[in-house]
Amino acid sequence: MAKLRWGMIGGGEGSQIGPAHRLGAQADGLFEFAAGALDHRPEAGREYAQRLGVAADRAYGGWQEMLAGEKDRADRIDLVTIATPNSTHFEIAKAYLEAGFNVLCEKPMTMTVEEGEEIVRVAEASGKICAVNYCYSAYPMVRQARAMVRSGEIGQVRLVVTNFSHGHHGDATDADNPRVRWRYDPAMAGVSGQFADCGIHALHMASFICDDEVKTLSADMASTIASRELEDDAMINFRMEGGTVGRLWTSSVAIGRQHGFDIQVFGETGGLRWASEQPNQLIYTPVGGRTQIIEKGEGGLHDEVQRLSRVAIAHPEGFPLAVANIYCDLADAIRGESRDGLPNAADGVRSIAAVHAAVASGKADGAWQDARPPMFR
Repeated sequence: MAKLRWGMIGGGEGSQIGPAHRLGAQADGLFEFAAGALDHRPEAGREYAQRLGVAADRAYGGWQEMLAGEKDRADRIDLVTIATPNSTHFEIAKAYLEAGFNVLCEKPMTMTVEEGEEIVRVAEASGKICAVNYCYSAYPMVRQARAMVRSGEIGQVRLVVTNFSHGHHGDATDADNPRVRWRYDPAMAGVSGQFADCGIHALHMASFICDDEVKTLSADMASTIASRELEDDAMINFRMEGGTVGRLWTSSVAIGRQHGFDIQVFGETGGLRWASEQPNQLIYTPVGGRTQIIEKGEGGLHDEVQRLSRVAIAHPEGFPLAVANIYCDLADAIRGESRDGLPNAADGVRSIAAVHAAVASGKADGAWQDARPPMFR
């Protein structure tokens, strides 16, 4: 089967997320890296793309140049990944969808709910895929947790507790580091800092595993480093449409925590726990029974898990291969085989609606807010 052609915007040299996308897109031989506009500095972007093997005529100086260069090619790209600062996502995603390209956008998909709803409508009108990189939902054992919930193995879900907390932005003297500064700058990050950066991964994971959507929430947002305009710590209580109670903590100043993303799901007949720092294991406790460790690669797992596992039991599959699973689902979807677990524009607009609801709640001393975008109420 011929490889699909893939292009990338952003994710240039020194980028945190760029290497994960390049490894993930090419891990299974499904995509070839055909085009790129990798840097806001045109010449630096062209030079780096060529070093990565992109042909000179497809190493572009900016996303507009790449759009103009690709749209009329017979061998144009099948998918474009957007890995640029938050404030640029909407304009780029809209332009590429309207030009008939499939899109994978980094989160948050947009900065406003109105923009998010427009992306949903544009994607539907274009007939193209707009996926959002909630890649943690593509870890095999996260798919196992979702399958167990869906098949009733822990009964009706009562409670979900999740957090995404790290301490890598806890040094106030590092405030001018460009990889840190933009995340707390409203002009580039939007209305929220840490919750929009990391917390929405945890919120999406809760919806994904529980197979339910967040309906209302109450938030306490804090900027613990005084120079920051946006929050670096947040506590969110939420209720899901099916009645599940949710608790979420997210922080970037929890010094001593490294990645700090985990989730616990408590049902009528059992509980599950998954942690990103031990991603090959899912902890399962049946009511009245012993706690068990379910290992990636062992027998008896759900088919969806086996499909997305590459290496034998006891060998780790890390973050780039979780990203690769998103690209596996995208390749299938582009070729016409829909994948239920692929996060899409609807997930993206739900997330940004939750972000704005959390900010409004925080400003109103935790008053409960409707977390749904208007189009889904």
